[in-house]
Amino acid sequence: MNHTPNRSGHDGPTFTSADYMKFIIPSLIGILFFIVPIPSGDGFTIPVAYLSNWLIDLIGDFVPTIAVIMMGISVVGSLITYAVKPAFILERPHMNTLFNVTPFWFVMRVIGFIAGVMTLLVIGPEAITSEATGGLLLYELIPILFATFLFAGILLPLLLNFGLLEYVGTMFINVMRPVFRLPGRASLDALASWVGDASIGILLTTRQYEEGYYTKREASIIATTFSVVSITFTIVILSYMKLDAYFPQYYGTIILAGMVAALIMPRIYPLSRKPDTAYEKTELKPEEPVPSNVPMRTWALRQALLKSKSSKGAVATFKDGFQNVLDMWLGILPVVMAVGTIALVIAEHTSLFTILGKPFEPILMLLQVPEAEAAAQTMVVGFADMFLPAVLGSGIESELTRFVIACVSVTQLIFMSEVGGLLLGSKLPISFFDLVLIFLMRTIITLPIIVGIAHLIF
Repeated sequence: MNHTPNRSGHDGPTFTSADYMKFIIPSLIGILFFIVPIPSGDGFTIPVAYLSNWLIDLIGDFVPTIAVIMMGISVVGSLITYAVKPAFILERPHMNTLFNVTPFWFVMRVIGFIAGVMTLLVIGPEAITSEATGGLLLYELIPILFATFLFAGILLPLLLNFGLLEYVGTMFINVMRPVFRLPGRASLDALASWVGDASIGILLTTRQYEEGYYTKREASIIATTFSVVSITFTIVILSYMKLDAYFPQYYGTIILAGMVAALIMPRIYPLSRKPDTAYEKTELKPEEPVPSNVPMRTWALRQALLKSKSSKGAVATFKDGFQNVLDMWLGILPVVMAVGTIALVIAEHTSLFTILGKPFEPILMLLQVPEAEAAAQTMVVGFADMFLPAVLGSGIESELTRFVIACVSVTQLIFMSEVGGLLLGSKLPISFFDLVLIFLMRTIITLPIIVGIAHLIF
């Protein structure tokens, strides 16, 4: 038998060898699939990306049709929920979350489905169905998303459900307050975003804000600084930019640039001006410290073992994973198709993004980024959707420039198709103007860092 001390330093729960294995084995498998690079035909990739590419090679021709069907299910399910309010949906938390959406997100699902059908059947305006707009999304980006969501969604519980998050998060408690001016528990929100999804981090932050664990300032900082796009999405972007061989350098660059932004953003407007007061409908709860007579590693291990001990079996874990897949297939695919098509039509048939991106052209030229003119518009289009910089920049010849675009699109963090929409729909004190300002400031802060590293790599 093994045991670790409880909060007061006395003996706490007793953990068996099986409990340790339940924490260690799934966590190591999760790290292997999501973090450890493996050799591939083009250099190195991670196992999740390798499996995704294998599936695309196997059934790639059928994926656009399957994806449009998924978009249709998303629309029909939402319509039935709104019109009929069936008990079998409303009384099931997962189905209720999946289909009981706001009018704005329902409209986005409808637009995405219509764009998908038009592109698949090649009907309607060519501006929507052409290879440069809807066709680019449906036949190139959507298959990558579809396959990556499948494997990443199923395997994510290995990282989330067996204590790894609690262990690593607890180990970072003493970093968050002095460095980022945040409670230690914020490290869990950040980790949930990085290994899960930005929406998971935002939901965790919002819930804890409403329960009194964060002030308005703290919640705003966490949601706009640490709710970064997940490893899953970074894989998608890198694969689309044909830079899979550079994953370690890519992810390391994102971490470094993101950390610099996280150090600066809480100390400047608008985040620094948010009040340090609790949510109006609750009282502020003080942060619970790690017991002084318990070593940090011991406490972290205890928290991890408590989580793994309470986790469910293999069937429940697979069910959680499958629900993750449905969330991404039905919730994200139609929104990406909608926002992506609209933005690509604007990009192809108007000069809006070119005009908005013009101020970045001399900056990119000063930083000696090749094909600066083509890259400039990608610096602003990411505000609409995180994938669009990769979509618009994938045709650029310079690997250095594609690398810069891929990194910047992630470190910008704010994109309206998911993170921005969630923040505006939450109870957090964040306005649309705040989001625009934060997006631009993060771009200005991270761009020189990313370009500097890119020049060292290429």
